[in-house]
Amino acid sequence: MKEFKRAVLVIVSAVLLTSWSVPAHAADGVFRDIFENAFYGGLAGTLVGGALLAFTKRPGDHLDYLSVGAATGVIAGTAYGIAKSSRALAEIDNGKVRLAMPTIMPEFQEASAKGGSTVMLKAELIRGKF
Repeated sequence: MKEFKRAVLVIVSAVLLTSWSVPAHAADGVFRDIFENAFYGGLAGTLVGGALLAFTKRPGDHLDYLSVGAATGVIAGTAYGIAKSSRALAEIDNGKVRLAMPTIMPEFQEASAKGGSTVMLKAELIRGKF
């Protein structure tokens, strides 16, 4: 009886999740760009992990370097893709508000008194089209 209740719960959950889901897509291929960056990051990470196998005495014992490199590459590629695609914290376009992580841009300013330079970080908080 317990397995029957669990099976019914799984079937009902699957039906509800698939019938009421709203299809979502990113405008201008943003999701595609993030996915490509994650994919290529994973490939590059796997190559780096494979290259590190050359420096071990028994490479067959350290094949986990490949998976760790791939996982690190996917995370780094995804982070790069998200940072590259987002511009402002809140963007207003045709009456719709989109929230995202703002792009932080460094700006170098030279100090006149001491002759050194200062690094300032700036990020857009609101962007809109009127």
